[in-house]
Amino acid sequence: MSLTYLEAIREAQTRALTENPDVFIYGQDIAHFGGAFKATKNLSRDFPGRVLDSPISEDAMMGFAIGAAIEGMRPIVEMQFADFSSIAFNQIINQAATHFWRTGIPCPLVVRLPSGGTAGSGPFHSQSMESLYAHYPGIIVLTPATVGDAYWMLLEAIALNDPVIFCEHKFLYYHLKADALPPAEEHLPIGKARIIRNGKHASVVTYSAMVHESLRAADELAKLGYEIEVVDLRSIKPLDTDTVLASVARTGRLLVVGEAFPYGGVTAEVIARVTAEGFHLLDAPPKRLNARDTPIPYHPNLWAAHRPTAASITDALRELLGF
Repeated sequence: MSLTYLEAIREAQTRALTENPDVFIYGQDIAHFGGAFKATKNLSRDFPGRVLDSPISEDAMMGFAIGAAIEGMRPIVEMQFADFSSIAFNQIINQAATHFWRTGIPCPLVVRLPSGGTAGSGPFHSQSMESLYAHYPGIIVLTPATVGDAYWMLLEAIALNDPVIFCEHKFLYYHLKADALPPAEEHLPIGKARIIRNGKHASVVTYSAMVHESLRAADELAKLGYEIEVVDLRSIKPLDTDTVLASVARTGRLLVVGEAFPYGGVTAEVIARVTAEGFHLLDAPPKRLNARDTPIPYHPNLWAAHRPTAASITDALRELLGF
């Protein structure tokens, strides 16, 4: 039976609720309504009292969840949009992220962020916040790009004793399907990147929805005889530098692609690590491709020009290959 990226997230939550009585889900309109994207559809019916509507206050949501976590529960917090998590930023970075360091008491919680853009969503419902949270010690940041990772990484995140920011891409919710979930033994652990396409002429290091745009670009360049390796980071923090360096050693060229804004982002961090630890592996200056450094536009045509696409990734790779 096939399932979508969104259905995989719902199935993972169902399994976590079934197997662990300490797990509960908390968020705005997630009970009878099933959440803004229906990631909790029917779960309040199947698990009475454990899928709870919160006040319309992200700060209050996080304070409640942190208190429950340090008392031994395992909350899953659903933000309606990643953008709105900024209202709870103080709770996440100054309370959840530091609690174990300050007290020795774990703070096991997962904050699910519907991330990234879709046409017409505009500047307040389209942001990619992963770089912001990865800046702070004590937080794990995950960016699943496949149906299997959406399922297995969420289950793994719920079992951890650390606060986890789980970035789910909204475009993938309905547009990405798999015939079945991969078996548990095929699942890579958190902190391990995946070579999703082998190549020898250039490496594209990316994550989340940009994995699929990069694969389309690699298909386009394959028509010209170029073999592009695509690395799915999967986990932003921890970051698998070893797999990235091994890929660059094979290809000699590096393009890093992310949907977030460029300044101080994941793409910059990857390039900094490669140039510091693997400068001798490079046959060309590394390149990065991000969204434009402007607020995200509403109009679908402007939005398409704002973020990386298969076409712009192809163009960047052509330039890199021609160096």
